[in-house]
Parts: sequence; structure tokens; C-alpha cells
Amino acid sequence: MSVAVGILGATGAVGQRLVQLLASHPEFEIETLTASEASAGESYSDAAKWRIESPVPDGVGEMTVTETTPEAVPEDLDLLFSSLPSAVGREVEPAFCEAGHVVSSNSSNHRTAEDVPLTVPEVNGDHLDLIEVQRDERGWDGALVKNPNCSTITMVPPLAALDDAFGLDQVTVATLQAVSGAGYDGVTSMEIIDNAIPHIGGEENKMETESRKLLGEFDGAGVSWHNARVEASCNRIPTLDGHLENVWVETAREATVEAAIDAMESYPSLELHSSPDQLVHVFTDPERPQPRLDRTLEGGMSIAAGGLQETDDGLQFNCLAHNTLRGAAGASLLNGELLLDRGYL
Repeated sequence: MSVAVGILGATGAVGQRLVQLLASHPEFEIETLTASEASAGESYSDAAKWRIESPVPDGVGEMTVTETTPEAVPEDLDLLFSSLPSAVGREVEPAFCEAGHVVSSNSSNHRTAEDVPLTVPEVNGDHLDLIEVQRDERGWDGALVKNPNCSTITMVPPLAALDDAFGLDQVTVATLQAVSGAGYDGVTSMEIIDNAIPHIGGEENKMETESRKLLGEFDGAGVSWHNARVEASCNRIPTLDGHLENVWVETAREATVEAAIDAMESYPSLELHSSPDQLVHVFTDPERPQPRLDRTLEGGMSIAAGGLQETDDGLQFNCLAHNTLRGAAGASLLNGELLLDRGYL
């Protein structure tokens, strides 16, 4: 039996990816699509300027878009996926949770709140049980779960593997991020063609905080953040999809390239529908990974790594993920599958 789901903010770039991924999902069935008040009452085909490479899925284009309010959404929906702008999500998502809905959100608001699970299912799925704390403290029947920023999610699985193998003392990362991470209207062609932009507002702080929460320990009452120091420099480059990152780590114990490759490639995936068979693929070719060649590994849900080298105090490596699949819509979908698997729906 399918689980009835809705998408909050269904007309935006991440919302469209969610529509694409959910249309043929064996466990979830789209029943509600929401957008701004201006789009309410229109068909989805009219409300959404469809930007995905495949057509609008059958049956979805004719659905009527509703307002993004708890009153406009059926009470019996099992799960809501949110791709709302953070300023909107900050106010609206808690209202849905208070009304009894479980929300799996890609929006950046509340990610570091003490009682909100921030999860990458393969890395810290146990943090999902923070929902019990959240419900006790807020009096909600629903729940709010977050996935991390698309740049954070690219480096955290390889870091988790290295942390298990050697321990992490410090992480330094420089990102080369695709334009789709800013949304369709986020970066103009005149800004980015023949150019690179060495700053993405708020991005460095997200990587530096979210990664430590994701790698932290949950003790049943709260999350103790990882004590590694994380420093990030975030840059926008003229690729369409796929965030490439250069990472340097100082390890607590001596690390070798061979042991690091083994740790990354053996890091376990899950048996959720959207989980990749292998979470981290490691290339030995020093020119890989590359966005155009490697962003769609395992349907865009795997992390690609390469360029591993030993340094005086640890390792250097590169990693890559598809930012709107693994990093946004797919991450939110995986959290929804984890919620179903763990009995929270």
C-alpha cells in the first residue's frame, strides 16, 4: 500500500526534482502539491516552469496546486516533503508539524536546532530518534526532519568513513559548486559565464556547523557535535550540476591512502529504495571525479571520491555529488524512506 505524500513548494527547482523522483516511487504516492498563493488553483503544468530534462510525469501536470498552509492540505497525508525557501519554511513547517504532519525538509531553517534531526541516513540514521525528544518538548503529533546543505552532504560520507578509520581533528574544504545549487534564477549568465564567484552567502557557515552535527553522537537525549574544527571556502563555477570539493583532513591517527580507500569503499549503504548499492565510489585516476562524467553515479545518489594523497598530518582528497539529486531532493526522499522504515509514518 502506497504512502500518501505532499510536496511543499512543488514548483521550484528542488520541488520539481521531488516530483520527478516520487512519480514512479513504489512506496510513496503524490496526492498534494503546494506553492505560493499566486499559483494556488492553477494546474501544476501551468504553475511550474518545468526545467527538468524529462517531461512532467503522467497525471501530475493536471493536479491542482494548493496554498502552502495546513488548512489547505489534507489532514490524513502521511508525509510532506518540503523544498520551501528557508524564510518561508521557518514559519510554515512548524505549523504543519503542530497540525500533525511529518515533514522531511530540504530547507535550511532549523537544521542546527537541538531537537531537530539533521540526517544523512547512511551516516547518522540513529539521530532520527531525536523526534521523540522533539515531540516531548514541542507537544507535536507531527515531526520535523532535515537533510543538510548540498555542499555538506557531498563531503560528510567520505569524512564519516575516515573518522571511523582514523579519527578527525580538522577539516578544510574548498568547494566548486554548480549553478543549479542557487536555483534557476539564482545566478545570471552574465555573472557566471567565463567566471567564478569566490563567495556563496551563508554556505561556509552551513558546511562548518552541519557537518559537525551530522558526525556527532546521539545519546538518546541530544546530539553531542563532533569536536573537529571545520573550515570552508565556497565558490560558484559554471557547471550546471554537481558540486566538486577539495578536502584536507588532519587525522587523530596515522592514515594511509590504501586504508582510506578501503574505509570509503566499504562504508555501508542502506537497503532503502533510493539508497545506492555503494555509497562512496573511489577513483584512482587523478583526474576524477569530474562533474560531467561522475555526477550521475547510481542515479546521482552516490558520492564520488578521488585524488587521495597522504599529507604530513593526514590526507587530501576530492569528492563530488549531484547537488539536486543526492544533495537536495534525493536527500529529502531518503529521509522520508528512513522515516517509513523506522515506523515514524
